[in-house]
Amino acid sequence: MPQWTRELVVKKCPTGTEPVYHDVVLEKRPLQQLKHGEVLVKINAVSFNRRELWIRLGQYPGVKFGNILGSDGAGTIIASADADDALLNKRVFLIPTRGWESNPDAPEAESGFGLPFGTFADYVIVERNQVIRSPDHLDDVQISAWPIAGLTAWRAAIVNAGVSKDQNILITGIGGGVAVLAMQLCLARGANVYVTSGSEDKIHKATSLGAKGGVNYKLKDWPSQLAGLLAKNCGSSAKIDAVIDSGGGDIMTRVNSILKRGGRVVVCGMTANPQVQFTMREVLKNQRLIGSSTGSNKDLIEATRFLSEHRIVPVVSHVLEGLEAAEEGFELLKRGDQFGKIVMKINIDDKADAKL
Repeated sequence: MPQWTRELVVKKCPTGTEPVYHDVVLEKRPLQQLKHGEVLVKINAVSFNRRELWIRLGQYPGVKFGNILGSDGAGTIIASADADDALLNKRVFLIPTRGWESNPDAPEAESGFGLPFGTFADYVIVERNQVIRSPDHLDDVQISAWPIAGLTAWRAAIVNAGVSKDQNILITGIGGGVAVLAMQLCLARGANVYVTSGSEDKIHKATSLGAKGGVNYKLKDWPSQLAGLLAKNCGSSAKIDAVIDSGGGDIMTRVNSILKRGGRVVVCGMTANPQVQFTMREVLKNQRLIGSSTGSNKDLIEATRFLSEHRIVPVVSHVLEGLEAAEEGFELLKRGDQFGKIVMKINIDDKADAKL
C-alpha cells in the first residue's frame, strides 16, 4: 500500500480580492491506515462538474478551505481492510453523495444529501459500500464522466419526467454533461429527443447522436421553430410530452404552447435565472413544474444497470493529462464550449508509488 498521495485542494484567495476566484494547489499528503470496512482506490480518471467552478467562484455553500476538489472518480481497488475482499483489484467508481439511500422522494438525512470527499487525487480511501463496479463496456475515462451527471440526468428524465418510448422530449442547453446524458438516456428509452442550444455546432452534434432536431434558444421565436419541427416529424397536432431544463427563468412560459396538457417541465438547474415563472396559463393546462436534484444511491445503481444493459457510452468532450492540467479544465468550464464531460486522467508511475 502506498504511503502518500497527491491531492488537489482549494485555498482561499486573498481577502479583498475581486472578483473572488479561490486558488487550487496540488499537495502531497500521507495516506492513513485503512479502517474496518474501508478500501483504497487508485484513481485513474476524474471528471469536472460545475460544482468545482462554483467553489472557486465562492458560489457554493459549506466549502472548507483545504478540502480536496472533485466529485467524480473512477479507478481500481488496490487495498482493502478485508483481506478476502472480492472487490480487490476490481474497477470501480465512487458514489458521489451521502445521506440519500433509497427514499423515492428526498434524502433520508434531515440536512439533505452531501458530497463528503474529493476525488481529484492519486488515491482515495472510502467505505467499501460507497463504490460501484464499473460497467465492463466502459473504460475509466468514460465511467468517470458518469456518476453525478448520470445520476442527475436519470433522476430528471427517467424518475421525474417519466420518459417512455415514442414520447417527444425537449432537452434545453445541450452540451453540458447532464443534458447530454439525459439525451442518451431518453434515446435509449426510445423517445424522440429535441434540443436547444446557443451553438449550431452543439445542435449538430446532438442530431448526430440521434436527436430529431434542435433550435437556437438565442432566437426569440425558437418555440415556434420547434413547433415546426414537431409538425414536420410527427404531424401538426404533435406536442412535447416533457422538458428537461437546466436554465430556469421563463422556461414554463416559453414552452406553454408546445407542451401538451398535463406535460411536465423538470428543472434540474437554474444557470440562466434562479427563478421560474409559473402563470395561470400553465395551471389551466395542468402543466407541471418539478424540481429535480441528483438522486439516491438506489437511483444510481438502477441507472448504472440501465447504462450497462443499453451499452451507453458517456460523451467525453476533452481528456486532460494529469492533475497538473486542472487549470486547463477550469478554463474549459468557464468558456462553456464543451459537448459532454471534461475528464482528467490521473497519471501515476506504479514503480514510483512507494517514493511519493
